[in-house]
Amino acid sequence: MSRHTHPDAHPDDPHFISRSGWLRAAVLGANDGIVSVSSLIVGVAAAETGKSGIMLAGLAGLTAGAMSMAAGEYVSVSSQTDTERADIRREAAALRNNPHIELEELTTIYESRGLAPDTARLVAKELTEHDALGAHIRDELGLSDVHSANPVQAAFASAATFTTAGALPLAAAVLAPDSRVIPVVLLATLVALAILGATGARAGGAPVAPAVMRVVIWGAFAMSLTALIGRLFGVSVG
Repeated sequence: MSRHTHPDAHPDDPHFISRSGWLRAAVLGANDGIVSVSSLIVGVAAAETGKSGIMLAGLAGLTAGAMSMAAGEYVSVSSQTDTERADIRREAAALRNNPHIELEELTTIYESRGLAPDTARLVAKELTEHDALGAHIRDELGLSDVHSANPVQAAFASAATFTTAGALPLAAAVLAPDSRVIPVVLLATLVALAILGATGARAGGAPVAPAVMRVVIWGAFAMSLTALIGRLFGVSVG
């Protein structure tokens, strides 16, 4: 076995943490797409808007939402990445200027995690000799390649899933009879949210039931609120 090969005690049951970066953006985009577009459609329909007005509102919400999600993810993840890089630069400077203090800091970190003082110092010395900056990035800053965010990947994942998921309630509104737009969209949305919750949970290796309950309850609340607003104002725009 190569010294760079990482053994896996359970190859048939892999960890899912490596998916966290894109999975978070994908689930967020899909959930926002379903809830935003369906809530918009239900709210507009509740105001007794004509079918053409409902379709226009849904399409506009789908387009604007996808662009907003992509831009928001890119900006937020880029800001996170900039902060991480700034911390890494500061850590590199500290290692150049105060290597002994940084060694003591690393030793203290390992002691706090349960190692005996002599063992903690030995581990800190060996890791410092091997890759001092890597050890401090991982154990002091808590950063790793696995968790490193990719702004472009997050933006595309969020926009793509928003568009795909948001198209479902819009399609339901298009296919529904004029008098049944709201109940058809509500049903399609709740089913889509349940599928999304289950799929996201399975992709992340998490329990399915709590994930399904979260997205369905919040989605139903959002649609109910927008429907109430539409009823209260009740101004037709179609």
